[in-house]
Parts: sequence; structure tokens; C-alpha cells
Amino acid sequence: MVTTFDSGFSDWDPSRLPDLSGKCYFVTGANSGTGFELSKILRAKNAHVLVGSRNEGRGRGAVSNIADVPGDGAVEFVKIDLASKASIAEAADAVRGLAVDGLDAIVNNAGIMQTPEQQTADGFEMQFGTNHLGHFYMNHLLFDLVSARSGRIVPVSSIAHKPPAKLHFDNVMMTGNYSSTGAYQQSKLANLVYGLELHRRLQAAGSSVASVSCHPGYSATNLQSTGPTGAWKAIYKVSNALLAQPAERGAQPLALSAAGIEAQSGGYYGPIGFGGARGKISDSDIAGDIAMDPEAGRKLWELSEELLGISWSIS
Repeated sequence: MVTTFDSGFSDWDPSRLPDLSGKCYFVTGANSGTGFELSKILRAKNAHVLVGSRNEGRGRGAVSNIADVPGDGAVEFVKIDLASKASIAEAADAVRGLAVDGLDAIVNNAGIMQTPEQQTADGFEMQFGTNHLGHFYMNHLLFDLVSARSGRIVPVSSIAHKPPAKLHFDNVMMTGNYSSTGAYQQSKLANLVYGLELHRRLQAAGSSVASVSCHPGYSATNLQSTGPTGAWKAIYKVSNALLAQPAERGAQPLALSAAGIEAQSGGYYGPIGFGGARGKISDSDIAGDIAMDPEAGRKLWELSEELLGISWSIS
């Protein structure tokens, strides 16, 4: 296992964040879990926060609760379903109306885990389509807003990116060989491979935008209750109570990656104790050669463009 580099700190926490007055952040999946807790952290530092959620009722409820946190800066709702290109395009238009001067970061937080085999509105395997392709498409549509503020794109991966996680380039939709766990692992590996490939492309283009990857460790959220079924759901009910850290702790690496002055493009941050499940926040281990392989990054980028029917050239 390796880290991308040494960022020079071993125990980061949100007290180190600067005042974020005038800055704007778009957080997907912000109606609950780590996205909700991240939004509260940003609000407390006076940021303008765009709360992305596919469920309007829950999203607007989260906006109300986040706005109760003492701080300045607007808190606004954006409806987005990352399993639908049409919804993502509508959300991008909405973001343009709310963040007219640009975005300081897009946090790719939303995700689903270990769902039964199903497809997105556009025919993609649900977990890969939502967790990776949906965010790839959204970042593509909003890249100019991030560039306008020399901001950050924050792919959120997981300790699940580690072996036996694999990118099935020959059958990325896992047709005829579906595993709910394998599909989740693939999507989280894709998040990290994408984040590091985006960094390489930004550097090559001389862009002022940063790609800062992270993971929340093992945090107790709705992920473990809304996706898994059968034995897994029962297991998570016990392990969440005994082993998981609270969502507030899981949100802290995301805050570092989105707004911390210590975070660096190409970095990968998260808890470093108990195999990455919890503990102090620092440079996190990356497991497996594929995550840092430029060829894997190129293949994933080009496959993503092909599947989505777009061309995304960083300039």
C-alpha cells in the first residue's frame, strides 16, 4: 500500500478550516449522512452551500436543518438524481442559477451500496452508473464553474476500493456475472482511479483546478440500510453499532478535501486507523497497482466518455 505523497499533517480536523465567507460548495447526497454533516461544517465556516438530493422533501428538510447551524452564507436545495443524465443536466442548469460566479468545490459524495441488480434511467448498471458515471457527467457539465474560481473537484472513494475490487473493463456493467458487493467495489475503485486521472489531466493542461480525493472510513450512514439486502443488511445493523464511526467524523476528510488549505491536488485523504475505517485524518493508503496506473485511468476516462456520449477535454 502507498500514499500519493506526504501532505505534512497527521491529525487534521475542521477547526483548521479558514473562514469560507464568499465561497460556494455543491455537495451531492447532502440530505443525510456524511454529505449532511459536511454541509453543516461548511455552513459553520460561513460558506454558501448547495445541497444536492434526489428526494426533494428530504433535501429541503436538510436545507432547513443546515441553515439552523450558526453561520453566514445561503443554504439552497438542488434536486439531482445521479442515476439520470436528464436529471443531472437539469441540476447543472439550477446550479448555474445559484452559483453565478462559480464553484469553489463540487463534492461527489452521493452514492449507493450493494444494491440488487438494476439499471439507471440510461441503462447503466446502477452502482457504477450512479457512483461513477453520474458524477463524471455532472463534473463535466459544471467544470467551467469550478475553473472560474480555481476550485476543486472532490471524488469520494472508499476503503472498498482495495482488493479484491476490480475494474471489469471487458464487462463494466457486470452483465451475466453480477455481484452486488463486486459492483460496489468496482464503483469505489472507479472513483479513485478517476480522481487521480483527473489530477493528471489537470496538471498536463496547466489548469488551476484541483482534484482532491478522499474517503469517509467506515461511517454509520443510510448506505448500510438502504442498499444491502438479506444477510448483509443484518450484518451492517450489528457492525454499525459496534465498529462504525459517526457520520460527523466521516465528513471530516471530505471537508479537508473540499476546503482545507492543507489538501493538495492528487491527494487521497481519510482516516488512517483500523485499516482506514476510523481514526486520525491524514494521507490515506491506496491499495492495488490499478488505482495509480495511468493506463487504467486513461481507459476509464475514455470508457466514461463513450458510455455517456460526451467528449471531455481538459484545457
